[in-house]
Amino acid sequence: MTIIELVKKHAPITGEQIAECLGISRPTIRSDLSVLVMLGYIDAKPKVGYFLGKVMTSEGQLNDKFMNLKVKDVMNRPVVIVESATVNDAVISLFVENTGFLTVTDEHGALTGMVSLKDLLKVTLGNPNAAAIPISMVMTRVPRLVLVAPDDPVLEAAKKMLEHQVGGMPVVVSHGDRSRLEVVGRITKTIMTQALVDLTSGFIAE
Repeated sequence: MTIIELVKKHAPITGEQIAECLGISRPTIRSDLSVLVMLGYIDAKPKVGYFLGKVMTSEGQLNDKFMNLKVKDVMNRPVVIVESATVNDAVISLFVENTGFLTVTDEHGALTGMVSLKDLLKVTLGNPNAAAIPISMVMTRVPRLVLVAPDDPVLEAAKKMLEHQVGGMPVVVSHGDRSRLEVVGRITKTIMTQALVDLTSGFIAE
């Protein structure tokens, strides 16, 4: 029985009661509950418990449709910069593309890292020579990145964002192993929110 089904049947129900019904500990489902609340499937009131959210109580009930939604169905094109580019190049790209992060690749197109506006602010504030610094010196490298694949469920992507406290992730395809990753898209909290709005408006095809 899923969390949503439990809430639908027993609302209001506490997190402890949900965990007990599932036979697992409360911390194990904490991130799942957070994602479901964020997406509007369930809601919560302090000292009362969880109950169905607006998405589940609205006409049509979008549970199955959203649960089957994949990252590839909602992702945007990646905004890519090569690792030999400078901080100045990265700043320009961020503003021109109106995005929160850039995906960094080597000259062969393989993912090597990611750089965010926050990363660039850290290196540029108080540093008059920052503009000429190679982006490879300030980016977050692959081993530390949170990544998703095109066929991953959007729900799992949302869970990763909450767990790792990131606003977006590169969408990648592996060629052999993690050392050779091709960037095929990007997904952000804004994109997922838009996907939910589109679903409720009937814009995403069956």
